[in-house]
Amino acid sequence: MGNPIGYARERMLASNSSPDQPSAMDLGRYREVRALTEKLVAPLSAEDMQLQSMPEASPAKWHLAHTSWYFETFVLAQTAGYQVFHPRYGYLFNSYYEAVGERHARPKRGLLSRPSVAEVLEYRRHVDAAMERLLAAGPSPLDPVIELGLHHEQQHQELLLTDLLHAFSQNPLCPAYATAGEAGTAVAPAHRWLELAEGVFEVGAPADGFAFDNERPRHKVYLQPCALGSRLVSCGEYLAFIEDGGYRRPELWLSEGYEHAQRGNWQAPLYWQRTEQGFMNFGLHGLQPLDAAAPVASVSLFEADAYARWAGARLPTEHEWELAARQAAGPANHLEDGKLSAGVAAAASGVTQLFGDLWEWTSSSYAPYPGYVPLAGALGEYNGKFMCNQYVLRGGSFATPRSHIRPSYRNFFPAAARWQFTGIRLAKSR
Repeated sequence: MGNPIGYARERMLASNSSPDQPSAMDLGRYREVRALTEKLVAPLSAEDMQLQSMPEASPAKWHLAHTSWYFETFVLAQTAGYQVFHPRYGYLFNSYYEAVGERHARPKRGLLSRPSVAEVLEYRRHVDAAMERLLAAGPSPLDPVIELGLHHEQQHQELLLTDLLHAFSQNPLCPAYATAGEAGTAVAPAHRWLELAEGVFEVGAPADGFAFDNERPRHKVYLQPCALGSRLVSCGEYLAFIEDGGYRRPELWLSEGYEHAQRGNWQAPLYWQRTEQGFMNFGLHGLQPLDAAAPVASVSLFEADAYARWAGARLPTEHEWELAARQAAGPANHLEDGKLSAGVAAAASGVTQLFGDLWEWTSSSYAPYPGYVPLAGALGEYNGKFMCNQYVLRGGSFATPRSHIRPSYRNFFPAAARWQFTGIRLAKSR
C-alpha cells in the first residue's frame, strides 16, 4: 500500500511525527503487525522463501530479516545495553540507506542461502524480545520511529506477496500460494461518471496523526471540473482493448511506453496467459479462468494510459482521486479480509473500489508538495531522493493492511512497473 532499488521499490516513506507528538504506540499493535508478517510466510517452504525472480524483487526470507533490521538499527541500537544479533546482518539487510553504511547488492539477495530461514526467525525473536522490553517500559522518545517501523513492515507485507507472485509466475507448474474459493458469478455494475465540482480544495495529510512525510504539508489546489469512473476497469473491458489491437496501435501510447511494449513483447497484462480456450489469469490462487467482471490487474502506467486513450478518457490526477476518496464509503477489500485477489465492484450510487482491491495509477508525477522538507539523517532517505521518474498511485490493494491506508497516502512506482497489484480508474475533464 506504494516500492521499493535504484528507485523507490520499498516505498519506505518517512513520518513527520516528532518525539513531542503523542504516539498510539503499544505492545499489542507491535505484536499484531509482526505476527501478520510471519502468518504470511507460514504456507511457504524454505525453497519458496529463497526465490528472487528479478532484481526489483526480494526473497521472502530477506523481507523477514530486513523488517527486523529496521527495528534493530533505528530503535534498539539507540538504547543502552542492546546487543546486536550478528555483526554482519547490518550489511546483509540494509536496503538503500547510504547514511547507515555499505550493503549487499540488491540483485544478489537470492544468493544468500545463509543465514537460513531458521536463523532469520531466530533473529526476529531476538529483536522482538528487546522491542517488547522497550515497549513494556512505557512511552519513549523513540515511539514515532517505532510507529514508522510498523508502517514500514506493513509495506513489506504487501511487497512480500507481490514478489512471491512474480517468482511463482516463473514456475511452469503455476503453484498457488493459497487455495482459491468458489469461482464468482458476479457481474460488474455499469460504468458511470461521477462529477467533481470545480474549486479550491486542501489536499494532503492533516498536521496531527501518523502520515508519511510525502503526504505533507497540507496545501491548497485548484481543481477544474471533472468526472471519475464509478469503479475500476474490468478484465472484460480491457480484453476489448486487446482485441481491438490496443498493444499494436502506437497512436494510443506514450512513446516510451510503446517502446517498452514492443521490446518486452507485451500483449496483455503481466499475469494473463493465452490458451486455446482463451485467457487465463495467474494470481496468488494459481492459474484461474479470467474473470471478466473482476478489475484488470498488474498493468503499468503505460498500459493504463493507453487504455484510457482508447476509451476516450484519461487517468485521474492524484488530487482528483484524493478529493473523491474523502467522500467514499462502502466495503473495501484489504489484506485482513484474506481474499488475496481484487473483487468485483459492488453496485452503488457513488464511487466504489477507491480503497483496497488494486492500487490506482494517476497521471501525477511523484514530486514534493510545496514546502516539503525531508527529515534529517538516514530516515530522510525514505522519500525525497526518490522524487524523480515515478508516478503516484492511490488507494491500496487487497494486499494492503487496512490500518495502513488513508485518503492522503501516496504510493509511487516507475511508469513501466507491472508486477504490483495495480489497476485502472478512468477520469474525464468537463
